[in-house]
Amino acid sequence: GMAAPTMEERKACWGARDEFWQCLDSHGDDAAKCEKLRRAFESRCPQQWVKHFDKRRDFLKYKKKLETEGYHPPEAAGKS
Repeated sequence: GMAAPTMEERKACWGARDEFWQCLDSHGDDAAKCEKLRRAFESRCPQQWVKHFDKRRDFLKYKKKLETEGYHPPEAAGKS
């Protein structure tokens, strides 16, 4: 398997992730504008982490959306 990243490597990975996410935040999630940072993020982080952080970001965005727009349960079906 892959050796666990050192503390230095983890810091490099987190730094790259934070820069990439900040870029996405300031460009309304336009990934094309953050291409360079995305590549840095992918090259500095283990692939598993990249997958995990991508999922995490989607989750955080979803949560923020719920917090700002409120949760709207779907209308109960077949109610007349």
